[in-house]
Amino acid sequence: MTAFVDQGSGRPLVLIPGIQGRWEWMRPAVDSLALRFRVITFSLLGERKSGASPRGFDAHVDQVDEVLDRAAVDRAIVCGVSYGGLVALRHAAQRPARVDRLVLVSTPGPRWQPNDRVQRYANAPRSSALAFVAGAPGRLSREIAAAVPGRAERLATIAGYASSMVFHPGSARRMAGRVKCLTGQNFLADAKQVAVPTLIVTGEPHLDRVVPVPGTKEYLALIASAEGVTLTHTGHIGVVTRPAAFAELIDRWCSSV
Repeated sequence: MTAFVDQGSGRPLVLIPGIQGRWEWMRPAVDSLALRFRVITFSLLGERKSGASPRGFDAHVDQVDEVLDRAAVDRAIVCGVSYGGLVALRHAAQRPARVDRLVLVSTPGPRWQPNDRVQRYANAPRSSALAFVAGAPGRLSREIAAAVPGRAERLATIAGYASSMVFHPGSARRMAGRVKCLTGQNFLADAKQVAVPTLIVTGEPHLDRVVPVPGTKEYLALIASAEGVTLTHTGHIGVVTRPAAFAELIDRWCSSV
């Protein structure tokens, strides 16, 4: 049984985390969104208090249903971040009656499939994790500097992000398992089935060094009701570096649709 967080009041919004699996990494976004919405979030299958690791990708969709049922919510805004965006997309395609609006944040494109580098990582997660962690400062330092210009504030952001990694660590083995769940999935077909209002959120292309922005923007041509917006001065982790701006952006769009 999945443990979940239920914070704030107003329109229900389900927030699905990225491939690292832990909702705590998104805590700044949860706190900011909870000032405007009733935020319901959880850790992905395989994480502590979330049940066994998934045997297939659709187990994530079932997990969203479970959390909605236990929160006594029939229909919600469903917002997925990165890998969580793929879960949100599939949920909207398969459970349209439960999705009021769909938000995809820095989500891998619909044609994405694991390349050779990703496959090597998935097949040898522990050794590859060292290289991934070692490269993290180079991937994220430029983005954090752009999003948080003040030195003291920037150090606080880095400290908070590092704290999440230390106290709520992601598992290389579980992340590799989630990558393997993506093999053979048809997200193009899922995107074409989505009929609810959809917002595609990206960072700036030169700052997102995790998920290519052009790939995320492909959803704009596939989902009939999709709109796109750029969260400026961010790359892949805008929900952490600019959570207040992210929450305002989501609230403004939901009110206008």
